[in-house]
Amino acid sequence: MFGKRPKTSVYMVFCTCPNRDAAAALARELVIERLAACCNVIEGVSSIYRWESRIQEDPEVLLLAKTSRERYPDLERSIRKHHPYELPEILAVPVDAGLPGYLQWVAGETRPETE
Repeated sequence: MFGKRPKTSVYMVFCTCPNRDAAAALARELVIERLAACCNVIEGVSSIYRWESRIQEDPEVLLLAKTSRERYPDLERSIRKHHPYELPEILAVPVDAGLPGYLQWVAGETRPETE
């Protein structure tokens, strides 16, 4: 569909949170630390899952973070450190294509600050 374009170095990271405050705090932390260029906080998610042998259904908030392949390991560590869940959902999906200027912006905003 996209021809022979090379894959980008951008990841879209999905992470569910228990509420808007937790998602917004996590998003701010990721952007401040330059681990994500941008995070979207999407309310109104309903999750149905099996946990400890029981079927659960809970309202959640979805956090979408855009990061670079190079910064993903640090982003994952930060989510695990700051997330209220024992086992947070952290799924990184490589972005195959996108607006070149936006992809460059993500790469630039996730570069560590030089000292």
